[in-house]
Amino acid sequence: MATMPAFLRKNEAPAAPAPAPETVTRTARPRAARDPFRLRALPHDDIFFHCKRIDNSRLVREADPQARGACWSAIGAACLLLVLLTSAFAPTAMTTLAGYKLEALHSEERRLLEERRVLDLQEAELLSPARLDQLAHENNLVTPSSGQVIHLDKPEGEVAMVK
Repeated sequence: MATMPAFLRKNEAPAAPAPAPETVTRTARPRAARDPFRLRALPHDDIFFHCKRIDNSRLVREADPQARGACWSAIGAACLLLVLLTSAFAPTAMTTLAGYKLEALHSEERRLLEERRVLDLQEAELLSPARLDQLAHENNLVTPSSGQVIHLDKPEGEVAMVK
């Protein structure tokens, strides 16, 4: 009740009763002139809230025997819910991951095929007859003329002997 607003209290003195109309005369005191620069009162300006300091440092919470079981029940229900949600969403997640892996393999296949085309082109350039003739001339590997070829006839039955 200490924080209850003051305007709800009934301990204020009642206002004086208004005088009867016949007792009021024209010579009553004149009204004071109103100050045009005076501000009106703020709403609830007369309310006073008192903050009482409460010290609960010496209080000890009483053990609740049912709270332990309720806590373990909540933990078990949360674990069960987690298992159910994981088993429900695992196939979708695995399908998505498999799709990512498949797309990575497709891009790697395209890259390897392009690399294979480049290597095939390089091999064709290296094995072209014009290039082979050029290499043969550079290394003196020209085709011998018909007069330069000597056929060695070896008699049958003879074997080369090592000295």
